[in-house]
This record gives sequence, structure tokens and C-alpha cells, in this order.
Amino acid sequence: MRSHLYRGVLALVVALVFAAPAFAQGIVKGKVVDEKGQPVTDAKVTIAGPARNAETKTNNKGEFVQVGLQSGRYTVTVSKDKVGQAAQQVNVTQGTPAEANFTLTPTSGMSPEQKAVQEAAAAAIDALRAGRDDEAITKLNDVVTKLPTCSDCYYNLGIAYTHKQQWAEAETALKKSIELKPTNPDPYNGLANVYNAQKKFDDALAMNQKATELAGSTAGAGGGGSAEAIYNQGVVLFNAGKYAEAKTQFDNATKADPNNANAFYQLGMTNLNLGQIPEAVSALETFLKLAPSDAKAAQVQQSLPALQQMLKK
Repeated sequence: MRSHLYRGVLALVVALVFAAPAFAQGIVKGKVVDEKGQPVTDAKVTIAGPARNAETKTNNKGEFVQVGLQSGRYTVTVSKDKVGQAAQQVNVTQGTPAEANFTLTPTSGMSPEQKAVQEAAAAAIDALRAGRDDEAITKLNDVVTKLPTCSDCYYNLGIAYTHKQQWAEAETALKKSIELKPTNPDPYNGLANVYNAQKKFDDALAMNQKATELAGSTAGAGGGGSAEAIYNQGVVLFNAGKYAEAKTQFDNATKADPNNANAFYQLGMTNLNLGQIPEAVSALETFLKLAPSDAKAAQVQQSLPALQQMLKK
């Protein structure tokens, strides 16, 4: 009975996890000052990224903060009449706030090239968010024709092709982004997703490890890299059937970010595949506490009683 029950539960959870994770909220914060170093209050702050655009203003200290952002590359633009305008790009990851600080002067406006890139990126992002991938691809290809040195344009183009599962085109665009800016971890992560989806797990792991190295974060507990990067390594290893190695990464991800519900869920699934029922139950119980309304919660709630009963036998 125990063996039969175990096989029945296990059949529910041996699955690939290609989808990108979505868990903790990403944050962008910063401060805006004028050429004399004084805070600029009520400056408009626009944050344009892969899944949404956000807008806020600076407070009386010149500071701003925006939460609830998914991971990705964002363009942060600040402006105030008669003071100036400026923009910069930041990488948003889960668990570590991204900072964007500005000094506005009457001459700090964007160059025509920067403005063209921003406008095209914003239009492409709007198209991507609305599911208009073909439109985004057309716009971005137009930009890289005019501005062939735009690494971020090639990165976003690679993401658009990835959405359409045009793997060869996505790989070409992401490699071009790396060629132009080899220290940016984003296109390496993009390639990891492309290879992962094609079950090229060794290549995916290599790209993910490179992205983690470039991210330069020390957040991981014994695993190196941010909680999100560690989690992504676990996903690649899990999909490759390397469950013992995947468990190490998911365990490190939960230590780096104890509120990472997806890491606890995947740790539970990995423990199940290893036949480690007590550890699986513990991880899945934590997952339900952190994310009771998650789409996967119903499956866990259905399977968990049987697993808990197995511990009593």
C-alpha cells in the first residue's frame, strides 16, 4: 500500500518547469538631486520594463521607490520642468533592490540616440505586455538597423523571439546582445531559458552559471548568486533530471530568500523525486503557508494529506 500510494503521488509531480518563476517583488529605488546637490521634489519618475510600466514621483527628500516589479531590464527616466531630464537602465532581480540615482541639470537631457532607443523600447515593451510579439519584433528590428550597437535592443528582441518559440532567432539576438555588452547577465539568462526549453540542459546550466557570476551577488547561502539566480539553476538541473544537484540549489534559494514560495514548492517536488518524503512534506507545507492562493496550491493541498499519512506508517 505504501509503495502504491507513493507511486500515485509521485506521478503527479514529475514534470518539467520551463516557465519563468514569479514570486517575490522586485524593487527600484533612488534619489534625484540638482546640480547643487539639493533634493529635487515632485520629479516625475517613469520605470519601463518587460512586463509593465510604472510611474511615481520623488518625495521631499528627492527619493523614490517602486515595488512590485518582475525581474528584467528596466529604463528609469526622471524629469522636472526647468531642472532637467535623465535616464538610465537597471537590472531588477528578486530580493535585492536596484538603485538608480540621478543628478539633473539643464543639459542632462537624453541625446537623440538615447531618446530614440527609449521610445522604441517603450513601444516594444507595450507590445510585448499586450501579447503583440510580432509588433515588438518589427519595432526592435527597425531600431537595431538604425542603432546596431544597442545591446538592450537585441536582448529585448531575443525575449520577443523566445515568446514565439523561435529559438534560432532568439539565440542569435541574445548572442549579439552579449557580443555588444558581455558583462550584462540578462542575455545569458535569456539564453539559459532558450536552451532549457529545447532540453539542452548542459548549455542552459552553463549560461545560467555565467549570469550568476556576472550578477556578482553574495546573497546565496553557499551557492553563490542571488536567490533568483540560484532558483533558476535549480530549475535547469531539475529539468535535466539531476535531482540531487537541483535540491542543493533550491535549498540554497530558500535560505537566500525565506519568502520565495516557488523555491519551497520546487524543493518539495525535488524531494519527492528523490523519495525523501519527510523533507518533501516540510517544504510543501511551507509553500502553502507562503502562497495559499498560488495556482499550484490546489494540487499541493490535494496531494499533501496522502504524503502526511505516509509519515505515520
